[in-house]
Amino acid sequence: MCILKLVEEGKLSLDDNVEKYIPIRLRSRGENVTIRHLLTHTSGIPALGYAEAFIEGLVSRGGAWLPVAKPQDLLPFMESAEEWAVAKPGERFFYLNEGYVLLGLVIEKVTGAPYWECVRMKILTPLGMLRTYLASEEVMKDGDVAKPYYPDPEKGTPTPGRIPIGITSDGGIMSNALDMAKYVAMLINRGTYNGVEIIGKKSVEEAEINRVAVPWRLLGDEGYGYGLVISENFYGRKIVMHGGNVLVYTAHMAYLPYDRIGVVVLANSTGYPMSYIAMYILAIALGRNPEELPFLMREKVLRKLEGTYKGYKGTVTYTAKAKGDILILKSQWGEELYLFPEEVREDYAKFHTYTKGYKLDVEFHIGKDGVKIVFERYLLVKSA
Repeated sequence: MCILKLVEEGKLSLDDNVEKYIPIRLRSRGENVTIRHLLTHTSGIPALGYAEAFIEGLVSRGGAWLPVAKPQDLLPFMESAEEWAVAKPGERFFYLNEGYVLLGLVIEKVTGAPYWECVRMKILTPLGMLRTYLASEEVMKDGDVAKPYYPDPEKGTPTPGRIPIGITSDGGIMSNALDMAKYVAMLINRGTYNGVEIIGKKSVEEAEINRVAVPWRLLGDEGYGYGLVISENFYGRKIVMHGGNVLVYTAHMAYLPYDRIGVVVLANSTGYPMSYIAMYILAIALGRNPEELPFLMREKVLRKLEGTYKGYKGTVTYTAKAKGDILILKSQWGEELYLFPEEVREDYAKFHTYTKGYKLDVEFHIGKDGVKIVFERYLLVKSA
């Protein structure tokens, strides 16, 4: 939003090369990377992993092992990024946290002030987001902050973590649902909140244009605009959204601009997808059945498929267990097959798996008399 504000003020162009503002050679397959490329994550450079390494070290190891103490430290870190490029700028989407850190440095160069000042003066203060903190000691002075937890794979339980202070323009804001509701309301109102224009209507609408396909799709047609994910397939409506995860905190924002409703979901750990919860809420707000959403219907069917299956007179036994978006089918002999969904309906589900190099179809038939599996040489009936 700060970048778009500076465009409105005539202080930069989205087609400016990033090298114009900060001392870094930023090319991809020999071509210059522009501000627009960074905004849309289409630089051609895949994620370099700075954020993952920084956050993991900070919240679970007690200290960030990656030597990045300030945004400027990313410049030497990225000196070999051009060698990592796999596409020309504008060709493909690769979510690049490093790119948004560079955008923060561009803002600092143009305004002559710290990045956070742009956020505070142009966005937070006019919106009255008084308990939204800029990833600094401010949050430590608040006596009512959700305690952070990270998932410990060894213990299998949430483990207390640390507040991830040190992240900047790639997602360092610490906020709450009430403050974020003001932000979403401003976007729904096309840049205005309580009679105050935060950003122009044209800029908001430009940000909501689908400019490049993204690799993760719940609704089937998601693409990326300027810092926002867009789909036209939410019950035939346009939905605009974005999520975030810093291991100990998770967030998701979604709104329907033409229906003028939105939602923000925040959590103090990582677990069930916030996007599922957000879209469930929006479905209810529309008076629709949330289980009509393809990913929620798939989740419901996968749970129904879990259980023990037996062959003719109990001669063969398999168990099915859902794990995320797949099923794990385990035989009585210990063999495990990972089943990947191809088609999932209320009464039928088809998966594929691989065993000994062969691709194998696995079908589930769901009826009033129970659930049956047909695969390879077997017919199995769910017994429990």
